[in-house]
Amino acid sequence: MSEAILRFDDGSPSPRGPDADAVLNALGMAVVVMDPSDVILRVNAAAEDLLQSSTAHLRGLVLTELLPKDSPVLSLIGQVRSEGSTVSEYGVTLDTPRIGRRFVNVQVSPLLDAPDHVVLAVQERSLADKIDRQLTHRGAARSVSAMASMLAHEVKNPLSGIRGAAQLLEQNASEEDSALTKLIRDETDRICALVDRMEVFSEGGPAQRNPVNIHLVLDRVRQLAQAGFARNIRFIETYDPSLPPIPGDHDQLVQVFLNLVKNAAEATSDEGGEIVLATAYRHGLRFAIPGPGTRVHLPLMVSIQDNGPDGIPEDLQPCLFDPFVTSKPKGSGLGLALVAKIVGDHSGVIEFDSQPRRTIFRVMLPMTESSKEPA
Repeated sequence: MSEAILRFDDGSPSPRGPDADAVLNALGMAVVVMDPSDVILRVNAAAEDLLQSSTAHLRGLVLTELLPKDSPVLSLIGQVRSEGSTVSEYGVTLDTPRIGRRFVNVQVSPLLDAPDHVVLAVQERSLADKIDRQLTHRGAARSVSAMASMLAHEVKNPLSGIRGAAQLLEQNASEEDSALTKLIRDETDRICALVDRMEVFSEGGPAQRNPVNIHLVLDRVRQLAQAGFARNIRFIETYDPSLPPIPGDHDQLVQVFLNLVKNAAEATSDEGGEIVLATAYRHGLRFAIPGPGTRVHLPLMVSIQDNGPDGIPEDLQPCLFDPFVTSKPKGSGLGLALVAKIVGDHSGVIEFDSQPRRTIFRVMLPMTESSKEPA
């Protein structure tokens, strides 16, 4: 297969253009070039990451050695060879022992100057799904904010009147009726307490955004957890000490990660339970936030991982951050909704992956454009 040559619009070769390998390796999607027998001729760096192998090992392999014969990717390649045109398919599942289970978009194109040669481009859906999930979570938070406002104005005031009336009735009630008036008072108190809990969802971000050292936040969370609900659970800390401060509210961030650690602790067992707290710097993720029309950099990742035996039930995963969604018998379903709300107030993104023995919540937090990247 001949080397690709970069050319100007008039067809003349570029005297200083980068070579084909440099261009392919700059792409974020995995690119694989194959001959008519599906033998791999060339891969880029993203394809090495996806296929969990080096270029030297992949070259010369037949694609069926990496993917099962019933893979939809092979059907797409056959369709391209028979029709001679580009074919794309979205939401394809790749599932192999080598690469695990991946949810991807696939595009297969013919090479015009090489008969029956094809180019396979694979893009993981994870980044788009992060943004889609975050928009969903922010929508859920806004719905809870509206509900909290409505409850505060339309429910608490009548409840105080109901409770006062029950107290007056109790003064002249018989012993049997007193039990009923006490029931009314207890239930109104319970509903008022629920409304008070929901008032934390009021609109608006952190009152003040100050530089916050995320490792001090996590250290405080770990101390609180080990002194109480997670005293028998082993903590593992994997931190990147070069992370810059996060613009935000220290107490609210403590609340976010304390909720996540508490959920992780409840998912594990006292015997062999393990929680991993990790931080890392990730390049390349930018997010357009509503309102001022600015783009924030979200390179600071904090992850909470537990080894709970069951993971998150699949039927709960699509709506996990919605209010009143919980798998706990006595849970209110407001903890993760509050987490999503506070992370959104900090212009961040939260996502999760869950399977038995390994559930991870990842919080991506911003670094302003003027902040310096870590050394």
